[in-house]
Amino acid sequence: MIELQHIHKSFGPHDVLKDVSAQFEQGKVNFVIGRSGSGKSVMTKCTVGLIEPDRGQVIYDGRDFTAMTERERREIRQEIGMLFQGSALFDSMTVEENVQFPLRMFSDLSTAEIARRSAACLERVELLDAQQRYPAECSGGMQKRVGIARAIAMNPKYLFCDEPNSGLDPQTAIVIDKLILDLTREYGMTTVVVSHDMNSVMEASDTIHFVHEGGICWKGDRVGLLQGGVPELEEFVFASDLMKQIRQKGQANSPA
Repeated sequence: MIELQHIHKSFGPHDVLKDVSAQFEQGKVNFVIGRSGSGKSVMTKCTVGLIEPDRGQVIYDGRDFTAMTERERREIRQEIGMLFQGSALFDSMTVEENVQFPLRMFSDLSTAEIARRSAACLERVELLDAQQRYPAECSGGMQKRVGIARAIAMNPKYLFCDEPNSGLDPQTAIVIDKLILDLTREYGMTTVVVSHDMNSVMEASDTIHFVHEGGICWKGDRVGLLQGGVPELEEFVFASDLMKQIRQKGQANSPA
């Protein structure tokens, strides 16, 4: 579990995060949603230590990350897998080399063990036969799957995904959603997904945190999301005709 306790962050006179508290549960896909500029990205960066909060605590399974030295933080960072919005693959490296990169940087595995581990991760995302390709030779969906393989290479306890379906067609996005969900269950990870894609929220979320104007305005699950009740949440969630139709269908099927 990852806990945020009373996180505050300002940049100059602008208060970006205002007393944010949240719990991201182990073995679940925890979504963070909200408009652009709402503070969700800053919240995530504070969680992984890319930005220091002004006040508050970030706790990883009882370990106070905010109070740690840089050396102590390094140990936790080795337990974190990251899937970036643009995949962030190295163009000059093959698929296999990209997946092996964190293993070579942060593990004590032998060359043979690294090769076996990277092959196992690529097989898990069904890309073993693409390991000698370069990123430019891979589709957007394949690049995301390579990014996922790299993110799980260190067998992480925590997985952070930043807009994992950005730029993908709907069918490929469903594949990525299912993969993230399945891997979370398989590895027992605490997975945090930052997204504004409501299709992904409805497909893959276990818990949902809605960030609005620097605070957690609502938290719950998919059922509660469709029920609404918070004006700011309803305005965000039901902006698309598709989500309006899903809500109407749910209301029509609910018992009187």
